[in-house]
Amino acid sequence: MKLTWLGHACFLLEGTKTIIIDPFAPEGGIPDDVDMVALTHGHDDHVGETIRLGRKTVAINEIGKYLATHGLETECMNLGGTIEVDGVRFTMTPALHSGWMEMAGQGFYGGGAAGFVISMDGISVYHAGDTALFSDMKLIGELYHPDVACLPIGGRFTMGPAEAMMAAEFVGAPIVIPMHYNTFEAIRQDPHAYKKAVERTTDISVQVLSPGESMEIK
Repeated sequence: MKLTWLGHACFLLEGTKTIIIDPFAPEGGIPDDVDMVALTHGHDDHVGETIRLGRKTVAINEIGKYLATHGLETECMNLGGTIEVDGVRFTMTPALHSGWMEMAGQGFYGGGAAGFVISMDGISVYHAGDTALFSDMKLIGELYHPDVACLPIGGRFTMGPAEAMMAAEFVGAPIVIPMHYNTFEAIRQDPHAYKKAVERTTDISVQVLSPGESMEIK
């Protein structure tokens, strides 16, 4: 599987299918030729270009139903559920965060926030979504054994580096990719300091990607 970080919380997974997660990238570069969109929650900096892309979208029930009114084909699910869509397995995991659907005029409750374990071609990627640290991340590791964990480190709106260090240990994925940092001044962090701290104290490899940078997951 080829994994590309497009910035903020947006990742592109390319294998049998091409999946984009949370298609918001201030630096640009959202591709049009994707098969599916996966949304973690309803905030504007995650929904991003979902409607413009017009692709099949996997989302929590409330967001999925709203997007269907805009003509999108949606696969609705909820926390703890697992579905298979076109050969790709999606498990929706909890996330501790708010979930207001900001793009809908004054907005409405968008069903809360979530993460995903996405499994394709024998590789599993855990995208934590926007979240605080929570101890049940250990269960995500024990149940799904992800090969990669994408964890927010920005602080203020999500967990920061100290909490994300513990999250990396809880999940236990051999590779961690930091996300949701440096997009705005309020979430300014040094990902290389995070990398150094995690790798000094664990056997986990932290891959710091630049927006648009890719890596192969085997």
